[in-house]
Amino acid sequence: SVTQCYSLLRFKPFRCRLLPAQRKYMRSPLIPEMATQEVQLNETLAHLKTESETLKSKLEEERAKLHDVELHQVAEKVEGLGQFVMKTRRTLKGHGNKVLCMDWCKDKRRIVSSSQDGKVIVWDAFTTNKEHAVTMPCTWVMACAYAPSGCAVACGGLDNKCSVYPLSLDKNENLAAKKKSVAMHTNYLSACSFTNSDMQILTSSGDGTCALWDVESGQLLQSFHGHAADVLCLDLAPSETGNTFVSGGCDKKANVWDMRSGQCIQSFETHESDINSVRYYPSGDAFASGSDDATCRLYDLRADREVAIYSKESIIFGVSSVDFSLSGRLLFGGYNDYTINVWDVLKGTRVSILFGHENRVSTLRVSPDGTAFCTGSWDHTLRVRAICSLI
Repeated sequence: SVTQCYSLLRFKPFRCRLLPAQRKYMRSPLIPEMATQEVQLNETLAHLKTESETLKSKLEEERAKLHDVELHQVAEKVEGLGQFVMKTRRTLKGHGNKVLCMDWCKDKRRIVSSSQDGKVIVWDAFTTNKEHAVTMPCTWVMACAYAPSGCAVACGGLDNKCSVYPLSLDKNENLAAKKKSVAMHTNYLSACSFTNSDMQILTSSGDGTCALWDVESGQLLQSFHGHAADVLCLDLAPSETGNTFVSGGCDKKANVWDMRSGQCIQSFETHESDINSVRYYPSGDAFASGSDDATCRLYDLRADREVAIYSKESIIFGVSSVDFSLSGRLLFGGYNDYTINVWDVLKGTRVSILFGHENRVSTLRVSPDGTAFCTGSWDHTLRVRAICSLI
């Protein structure tokens, strides 16, 4: 009504009255002082950021001074490898979904694999028989590893945990009842690897960290902070007394760590996308990486720089997994276009391309004796190929 409208027009806004203590706080010199501190902090951070970028540029300049020749130029006089024949000898079928990870046992015969179906299976690669099977409480079991003794396997994924299962000669025994939860991250487990004994295990996670754990007690022995995003892969140095490992992640960095101090001792950032796989060269003096930028790269730890890129214009799909032959002359790469490319490490050329999988190749590992390699795929299968004759 008109009367109600008139009363609304005459309405005076409510004025909030501050208590004496509140008025005192509003007049307090703390507020401008806090604002000044915040400005100073921002200026300090900006200065430190600029200083770090300057130092990084100087380091790159020093690296460039030592970059006098390319690896393939040095290897020009080395005899070429020719063409390889690598036939599929065994196909392992049993997973109900994408195979995500696999690892060889030191006995050169058994394989452990994990899948999106939540299953972890131990295989006899000679007979293709399944020796053990474990159903995990979650799907996407993204990591698995064989213990050096061959008496246990470790696995984990979206449950954020790394679980260790002891293996026994009784194939009918319930392994789940003997499960031991060793590691706990705040995000998914992306990779795991036993050190040179069954007593310690390294893990990497989507929470941006790597960690070293005691298997028996589940105690955290060392944590490794330095990646700015998810850590997707890791590999332990091949030396039995080695105390270093390398990790790669979504921040496009490959970091080398000292397990004793927890410090990052070397860092390489030349990839243009996520690093999905890292693997040490057999001598331990270098490592290779595979990335979503469709390249594999070789980094020499002594030269402290990238020394080779393995790529072709026709290859446009990402690399999911890499590994070296026993001699280190060949680099195998599993790709998202269902193929495996085999590279001559010295010359930087592709010596073979292998087909057979019907979906992306998610994992690849060369056997401990170097006579075969196994690939796992999103087509639910694993394939064991012989590294055999040259033409």
